Amino acid sequence: MREIMYDQSSVVIVMVLLLSMIAVIELGFRIGARWAASTVESSRSQVSAIQASLLGVLGLLLAFTLSLALQRFDARSQAVVEEANAIGTAWLRTDLLPAAQREQAREQMRHYIDLRVQAGARATTDVDARAGLLAASAHAQTAMWRTATEAAAADPGPVTSGLFIQALNEVFDAYGRRAAALERHVPEIVLFLLYGTFLLTGSIVGFTSGLSGQRASFVTYVMVVLIVLLVFIIIDLDRPRRGLIEVNQASLVELQALTAP
Repeated sequence: MREIMYDQSSVVIVMVLLLSMIAVIELGFRIGARWAASTVESSRSQVSAIQASLLGVLGLLLAFTLSLALQRFDARSQAVVEEANAIGTAWLRTDLLPAAQREQAREQMRHYIDLRVQAGARATTDVDARAGLLAASAHAQTAMWRTATEAAAADPGPVTSGLFIQALNEVFDAYGRRAAALERHVPEIVLFLLYGTFLLTGSIVGFTSGLSGQRASFVTYVMVVLIVLLVFIIIDLDRPRRGLIEVNQASLVELQALTAP
């Protein structure tokens, strides 16, 4: 099941977060201002301690979530490099195939590389286009495997067609690893937990300001903006083919240029 937030625009999400934070700070301030007259000093100190604790929890959650997003981004980047290396090795080993299958295998691999480059350029939300490219990639894999079996029948030597088949298996495995890496992202429950912590922290910050009789300072809103920007980076990292930070496809594009006829 597709998660709710994953298909939403990063800008929309961070704007909702920013407006929510401003709203709960204001709400907390008004509640705190009403309670200020009846609140003793010991209660004020307790609220301040809770505020400090919540800010610490928020910092830990942000660090944890950013770490998750970075790990998944690195995994996607590494998967692209591994796939390009696997295809490049298989391409070089086409030299070992019998003449009847050599050019056929190279033409099929050129087509396959083109498909993988196109797939890398498609957003994960472009479901129909991605489904078509994935189906075409599966068909291309079948065609390459058929050529490999024909080469093995013509020349069953382990140092000729055997090495090509081994490299082709790695191509298929790399395809699977890359597809799996694309589907791994920060669990949505973590993002909702983060959002809830933001709102709770913002309300306590506003409440503390209300108890003191002064609105939240400019520095408080600077902190809010920095938090929102950090969340934007987290979401951007977590979406491999959208936003400002994208997985570099240079290794596959370079391979495409090197194998061009």
